[in-house]
Amino acid sequence: MERDMTRGNPGKIILNFTIPIFVGNMFQQIYNMADTIIVGKFVGNSALAAVGSCGTLMFLILGFLMGLTAGFTVVTAQHYGAGNEKAMRQSVASAAVLSAVMSVMMTVISMAMMRHILHWMNTPSDMYDQAYGYIMVICGGIAAQVLYNLLASILRALGDSKRPLYFLILAALLNIVLDLVFIIVFQMGAPGAAYATVISQGVSGLLCLVYIVRKVPKLHLHKEDWRVNWDLARWQMKIGFPMAFQYSITAIGTIVVQTSLNILGSVAVAGFSAANKIEQLFNQAYVALGTTMATYCAQNMGAGELDRIRKGFRSGNGIGIIYAVVTGAVVFFAGKYMTGLFVSENVGVITNYVDIYLKCVGISFIPLVFVNVYRNGIQGMGYGFLPMTAGIAELIGRSSAALLASRVGSYAGICMASPVAWVLAGGLLIVMYLWIMKQQEKRRKPKEVQGSA
Repeated sequence: MERDMTRGNPGKIILNFTIPIFVGNMFQQIYNMADTIIVGKFVGNSALAAVGSCGTLMFLILGFLMGLTAGFTVVTAQHYGAGNEKAMRQSVASAAVLSAVMSVMMTVISMAMMRHILHWMNTPSDMYDQAYGYIMVICGGIAAQVLYNLLASILRALGDSKRPLYFLILAALLNIVLDLVFIIVFQMGAPGAAYATVISQGVSGLLCLVYIVRKVPKLHLHKEDWRVNWDLARWQMKIGFPMAFQYSITAIGTIVVQTSLNILGSVAVAGFSAANKIEQLFNQAYVALGTTMATYCAQNMGAGELDRIRKGFRSGNGIGIIYAVVTGAVVFFAGKYMTGLFVSENVGVITNYVDIYLKCVGISFIPLVFVNVYRNGIQGMGYGFLPMTAGIAELIGRSSAALLASRVGSYAGICMASPVAWVLAGGLLIVMYLWIMKQQEKRRKPKEVQGSA
């Protein structure tokens, strides 16, 4: 069901829209958690480390495409907020074509370069084969990942955050079943987990497509909607590519961290990977809040509701900070007790690694709120380049901390790389937001004067 976010209480709208996305993100994490838990329990720590180390590469590749699809559909949300259904349909058709082209290109490039990338990352020899097999399957299934992300983004652009959730829940359950079959029954190891992920994501994408065809007449495209509109495509790419590069910049920083970590050996990698999975469970609320802010700001920008955008940022910050304080305490004091979900060997040693990591990030969640709220909100307003520059600061902070820590062999220092990045990026994004709002106020005043004349 579509939702107009240009009317009603901003805080209530943001919270109600965020909750289904958060639940959906949690189920999406179940994909990776199921892979990690089943691989760790039934294949071993080397395979667990292999899947964990590939997480950074998955984020680089799939995050880039996720940023593209999200950016393309910002235009869709703006047209929907403005009430222009014809332009909205044209933006959907253009997004579909652009996404298909990029899917093919990324599949070919990533599969051709993967061996070189794994060697560059100092992937330990005892987990190299498992890592290569896992990530190659993921790359081969890029189109399935893009199908779901694009269609889910389109539905959210129209204010529907529930239907993507329902389809993702079904896919997550399917993923668990396929993990058990491929890994335990067919003994396929880490690649079996990748096949389960790709198949499940493809199913969720097809379910979104069937729903749109049957239940969303506003998205039924006409022949003329498919005509090439280069101005529209350039507009979408102007927003989409900076958002995609934002994901890539973050991923590159994470890869630097992973490369620095690999020097410490597979046990440290396994501990870091397990801790990262635990952290990601709690961080999905920030991701969901950011997704909401992008849609909320896009619709209200299209409607010219600058005051509602300002109120939305205040509400988003408030919701995020409350969540950060509560979950930060839980992660800091009790997060390590989830380690047993992921490992069956050297549990005591790995738990110590997990505890160090979670204490470092648990005290740093509030800056992460600002990163997600301001970055996505600014992108929703149609500013793609500025948030990307904050991402560069994030990359510098994360990479510098990780490389410095690796030189002295400090695991705790590597764990502090993300908090350093969040503080730098969050501070810059707040400054950008204040500047953008001043610019928007200056543009609006002449219009108000003309309207009153």
